[in-house]
Amino acid sequence: MSDLTNEGLFARGQRVIPGGVNSPVRAFRSVGGVPYFVARAEGPYVWDVEGRRFTDLVQSYGAIILGHAHPVLIEAVTRAATGGTSFGAPTPGEVLLAEAIVERVPSIEKVRMVSSGTEATMTAIRVARGFTGRDRIVKFAGNYHGHSDGLLVQGGSAMASLGLPASAGVPANAVADTLVAAYNVVPELDERVACVIVEPVAANMGLVLPVPGFLEGLRAECDRVGALLIFDEVITGFRLARGGAQQVFGVRPDLTAFGKVIGGGLPVGAFGGRAEVMDVLAPLGPVYQAGTLSGNPLATAAGLAALELLDEEAYKTLAGRAAHLASALAAVLGEAGLTVQVPVCETLVGLYFAEGVATDYPSAQRTDEQRYARFFHEMLDRGIALAPGAYEVLFPGLAHDDDVVDHVIRTARAAAEAIATHPDPRG
Repeated sequence: MSDLTNEGLFARGQRVIPGGVNSPVRAFRSVGGVPYFVARAEGPYVWDVEGRRFTDLVQSYGAIILGHAHPVLIEAVTRAATGGTSFGAPTPGEVLLAEAIVERVPSIEKVRMVSSGTEATMTAIRVARGFTGRDRIVKFAGNYHGHSDGLLVQGGSAMASLGLPASAGVPANAVADTLVAAYNVVPELDERVACVIVEPVAANMGLVLPVPGFLEGLRAECDRVGALLIFDEVITGFRLARGGAQQVFGVRPDLTAFGKVIGGGLPVGAFGGRAEVMDVLAPLGPVYQAGTLSGNPLATAAGLAALELLDEEAYKTLAGRAAHLASALAAVLGEAGLTVQVPVCETLVGLYFAEGVATDYPSAQRTDEQRYARFFHEMLDRGIALAPGAYEVLFPGLAHDDDVVDHVIRTARAAAEAIATHPDPRG
């Protein structure tokens, strides 16, 4: 390439890629400016094509929990690649990764590998419909479960940042059987509902924790009418704890969708549940799902290597760092006179420029998106990369040691003071 600058690459990208990016939030529409293009990464850092180093709190939206280019994962992927990259046939790696998931998550007896979190949630719902013989599903406003047609209603993540209540191109009949409920309120179900799908910790409208009794209530209400409960743990699975959010909160779903961590940074997804439910999948049952790249040997090698390094001590360390980061951010931003909420759940940290704790989608949307955009750029200018959208979360990882976390906090203090001194960035 002749023009390896962020602005040059973005201009070139816009000529050949819609919006210049391959996932909407990357275009910086909600925060303004030109996105940085990553050239390489290591540990807690990424370097853009212009040579600038950023302390990265995006971490591939949680997929990178050990740190970028972790040597154990690189070695595992390299070893796997020397034997071939894709076969369209089963491999030992997919069996080993499935066994590792089953061993860690008591609600799961069988697993099906797919290639993304969207595939995982989409197919889990198909399984629930096939198992129950029912059509209706219930989701929650502000929960994002990927971009399959039936779930693109009041989603969080980039949909929230872009102000999209739904998506063009989705026919009305695709969402006719999708009911949207308020997060943290147990809906009353009937015998027409096949399943309820929920983020057990909502991490796509900022960070919203389940209120006491919410997940337990969903479990009881699903049991009452014979519906299945699906946990979307694409973000929380193997990040909150060794057994995910269901371990933390003690509620066992019928099906669970995974992504992110189980690929060690490579494209992968999976879903699983008890055997009688999963056995409706072909070739055993009438519910069809297939994928040439499902169980890809590079992704399973990386995922297995990542899980093997994530023991209880690792989660304890990471939770401690996340708690320190959250409390310190709240303190330094508050001392600068900024109204801010910094919720934390185990290893995830949220950031709202608003009064009051967010408990659902409407309260999460009270965050000041313009203030977030200003803070985002003040941090980016000082070498700290946050997600370019007000409805994402911060993903501190094991590579963010105490020195790195303290650097983030000092930088946040300077950024907050700059905002307090000049509330108008043009001033």
